[in-house]
Amino acid sequence: MQQPGERAPAPGPLLLVQDLANTVDIESADDQLRTPADLDTWARDHGLHGPASGTTDLADVIALREALRDACQAHTGTDVPEATGTELRRLLGAAPLVLSIDPRGGASLRPAEGLTGAAALTAHLAAGITTAVADGTWPRLKACAAHNCRWVYYDRSPAGRSRWCTMAVCGSRAKMRAYRSRTP
Repeated sequence: MQQPGERAPAPGPLLLVQDLANTVDIESADDQLRTPADLDTWARDHGLHGPASGTTDLADVIALREALRDACQAHTGTDVPEATGTELRRLLGAAPLVLSIDPRGGASLRPAEGLTGAAALTAHLAAGITTAVADGTWPRLKACAAHNCRWVYYDRSPAGRSRWCTMAVCGSRAKMRAYRSRTP
């Protein structure tokens, strides 16, 4: 679910994180993950295969989506709420990664064998985030500072200081509110 006319998508390892976080449009309440079948379709559309998801998996993936949105919000200068940190530890703890060495000696993290449902998705996301931390791109995945938006975008600005998913909508609204609050 990409907002029309928005920024280019996040680079490779962060694209899955961005796509999951943006499965809900807060302003319109349009949610792509309303049922376990919706989650299965979304996972299949993103190349993730495995056993069908259940109601518990859906609840865990929605919790993960919101926790990742909070983590991306922290990249704009706020702290990750304590409850979010606890939730991330719970979800990530159920999604172990293993170090894989390829024939040329290259190393990468991948989901442990046998993971299914929410744990498998969480492990795929964690492996991508680990790669993004290593290459320095993770802090550029941000959630819009507008409380009624929180759309996750990749900040490609030279200084890496953008706060809104789009200056034309969310940034403009914020600047107009600030202006109105200063004028009598």
